[in-house]
Amino acid sequence: MKKIFTNIILLLFICTNLNAHISHYKNFNKIEMEIFRNNELIGYNYYFFTKQNDETVITNQIKFSVKLFGATIFEVEGYGEEKYFKDQLISYNSKTLQNNKEKFVNLVFNKEDNRYDIKGSSYTGGASINNIIGNWWNHKILQTDSQVSPISGSIKEQVVTFVGKEKIEQYGKIYEVDHFKLNSKDMSLPKDKRLDFDIWYDKKNSMIVRVSYSRMGNWEYRLKNLE
Repeated sequence: MKKIFTNIILLLFICTNLNAHISHYKNFNKIEMEIFRNNELIGYNYYFFTKQNDETVITNQIKFSVKLFGATIFEVEGYGEEKYFKDQLISYNSKTLQNNKEKFVNLVFNKEDNRYDIKGSSYTGGASINNIIGNWWNHKILQTDSQVSPISGSIKEQVVTFVGKEKIEQYGKIYEVDHFKLNSKDMSLPKDKRLDFDIWYDKKNSMIVRVSYSRMGNWEYRLKNLE
């Protein structure tokens, strides 16, 4: 059971680095998302933005736990930091504790070779700068064909499909959104390792407002607050 939940959480975190268009987020200081499983609040995912001249730092804090019959069967607590110079990602570092198992990513931009050098708990090597770090604050996840896991550094290819325009209600607000499907390019992957997300994107504010995923329960990340 714990292994199944581990695969689910890895998929939930995985999400690509075309340039991030940092200017879209210049007025943001904090993004708050809440995490639900089967419509029950189980934790949070917060992003904090710090800007100085042409450098922007986004720190990511996440914590949640899954309980079954009153017992905690899965816990995640993590911290990550993305650094950008203008629109270029120059480094990413994270540490995550999953049921007392440590996972990590250390990524740096190799300017000489024009690539990312990654040392992670699941992958060590080079990566194209067309990858993006898989955090839900960055809407460029919808505009790329590969991604780097912010937990382990692994790389996965993806396909994004536009579903349609919708209106959704969330925390008393009505959002006019574009609905997308994000799936693994390689459909021969085991089901518990495939990407299979529904994503609702608010183009007006350049924000992902909801992400859902179903396996061993229905999971959702919901945008609650912007500052």
